[in-house]
This record gives sequence, C-alpha cells and structure tokens, in this order.
Amino acid sequence: MLNAAVLGSPIAHSLSPLLHRAAYQALGLQQWRYAAHEVDEGAFLPFVAGLDETWRGLSLTMPLKEVAFEVAADVSPAALTTGTINTLVRRRTGEWDAHNTDVHGLVAALAGAEHGRTATVLGSGATARSAIAALAQLGVRHVRLAVRAGARPKTLRMAHDLGVDIEQVALGQWAEHGGLAVSTLPAGASAAAAAAIQDHGREPGGGTLLDVVYADWPTPLARSAEAAGLRVVSGLDMLVHQAAEQVRLMTGLDAPLPEMLAAAEDAVAR
Repeated sequence: MLNAAVLGSPIAHSLSPLLHRAAYQALGLQQWRYAAHEVDEGAFLPFVAGLDETWRGLSLTMPLKEVAFEVAADVSPAALTTGTINTLVRRRTGEWDAHNTDVHGLVAALAGAEHGRTATVLGSGATARSAIAALAQLGVRHVRLAVRAGARPKTLRMAHDLGVDIEQVALGQWAEHGGLAVSTLPAGASAAAAAAIQDHGREPGGGTLLDVVYADWPTPLARSAEAAGLRVVSGLDMLVHQAAEQVRLMTGLDAPLPEMLAAAEDAVAR
C-alpha cells in the first residue's frame, strides 16, 4: 500500500481526495490511497515525522504552505520564488522535495489568454504570488496589483526579482482596466470585487478573468465579469491542472486530465 494525502485546516471542503482518487482509478493504481487530514501549523511537524515508509506525497493547503519549508530537503524554483509550498514528494531515502504546483495550474488555465504583457491581479497574498509567477512565465511584465491597503512586501520583492513591474491600485478600481485579470481573493470578497465592475459603469475593455474560487460557481465576481463582456475562467481549471501535476510528481505517471476534470465538474455540480 502506498499513501498520499492532503493536509490543512479546515480541510473538509477539499476536492483533492476526489481528484487524486479519480486519477488513481484511471491509471490503474489500485495500491495507492489518498486521504484528507485536518492538520494545523502546530501539528504539522509531528504529523510528518510520524509518517512511515509507505508515504509518497502530501498536498498542502492553508495554513501549511510556509511551515512546510521546515521539512523540505530540496525546493523547486517555483516554490522558492513564491515562498509557497503546496506539494511535498517523498524520496526513497525518506526526505521531502517541495514544489508549488499552483504556478503550473495557473499557467495551464491561462494558456492562450491575450495579455499584451500587462495583467491585473486582485489580492497580494500567497496565491497572488503564484499568480504573478505564472503571469511572468506567460510573458507578462507589468502587473496592476489591486489591493484594499498596501501590498504585502514579500509579494513586491518577488515581483521585482522576476522582473515584473508592479503598479498598485485600489481594489475598487481594478475594473477600470481591460485585458487579463486574475482574482486571488477569497470567496467572501467576491461581491466587493464584483461591485467594482458595476461601479465602473462600462465594459472593462473585454479580456479574460480567472477567479481562483471554484465553490458555489459562478461567484458574484464571475457573474458580473461575464455580464461585462469578459471571458471567465473558473478556478476549477487551475485546481485540476495543479492536482494533475501533483499526481505526476508523486506517481511518476502522466495524470489523466479528462477524468480528473470530469470528477471535479461532477462534484461541483452536486
């Protein structure tokens, strides 16, 4: 038996078990098991220390994406750049390699979106750093960072290191600009971001919006953006692509994207 799991707090809402199990089934990995465990920052190190040799990988959600550096033997460029780990892969020697597959998921979800080397990111936390790193890979060199107050210094430093110019704008003004936008705001802030479109009073120049939220879809932000003429991409696309990369890293096999996406869409529809 080989084990993997998603850790975080809260964790009950996570679709990771469903996605990974769908991949295992499609790949014929009958010996693999994937579970969810409620683990907060204080319990993380003891939990990892107690894992036996059957464990192959861990998916990490909040609030574990930074404390995971304490157990990492090697850190991927994406995780190092963003200061965020969402995946730990066990070596045969027992050590853990750290990755950030959120960047991979965002790049895949935004593939083909036109941007003119400029984009808008709503929020400035850990997911925003992954978004900026993904946008940099896609050729974006100027990011309007829409925030309620000042942007987080860690995010500004990372953007500078990537050669991305940051322009800070008020969250209520994000819709004044067209083109590509990525919202990394939590579900509770969706209505406020949607109001910015409504207050703007005209179509924000077309373009694409990716909203990382996938639960209770469409979000108020997604509905307003679509009504304003934007192409809207659900966070479900990002979620499935990042999970597929986790499957590849943990099992060494290419993940079955169609089966994983179908499982995710079915779960959200229910």
